[in-house]
Amino acid sequence: MEIWEVVARECIRDVVTTYNSNGDAGRFVPLMEVFAEDSVMELPDRTYTGKTEISEIFTGARTKLTGAAPSYVRHFGATHKIELVDEQNATGRLYFLVITRIGLDHWGRYVDRYRLVDGKWRIHHRKVIIDGATDGSVMIG
Repeated sequence: MEIWEVVARECIRDVVTTYNSNGDAGRFVPLMEVFAEDSVMELPDRTYTGKTEISEIFTGARTKLTGAAPSYVRHFGATHKIELVDEQNATGRLYFLVITRIGLDHWGRYVDRYRLVDGKWRIHHRKVIIDGATDGSVMIG
C-alpha cells in the first residue's frame, strides 16, 4: 500500500464522520462541505442533485425531529469498505443505524462514490438504502 492510499482512506473516513456528526448536531453549513457542487444523493423516494437540493434533505429531517417531545438523532456507521479506483476516485459501502427518541429508528446501507475535489475528498454520489424501520419511526414514513 502506498502512502497516498492510506491518506485517501483516512480522509474519506473523516468525510463520513463529518457527515454524521454535523448532520446529527444540526450543523448543516459544515455538513454541506462534504459534498461537491455536482454531488447526488439518492434516497428511496427521490434523487437530489447539487448542494442546494441535497440541503433540503437535512432541513426536512429537522422538521420531522421537532415537535412536542424533545428529540435527537444519532447515526452510527459500521463496516466501512473503501475501494480506491485511482488517486482521485473511490467507492465505499457501509452499514448505518439511526437512533432517535424511540430508540432504534431505522437502519440500512450507504453506497458511495467519493471524488477528490480541490484537494479535498467529497461524497460525489450517495445511495441510501433503507433495510428496515421500527414501528413508529420518527424519520421514516
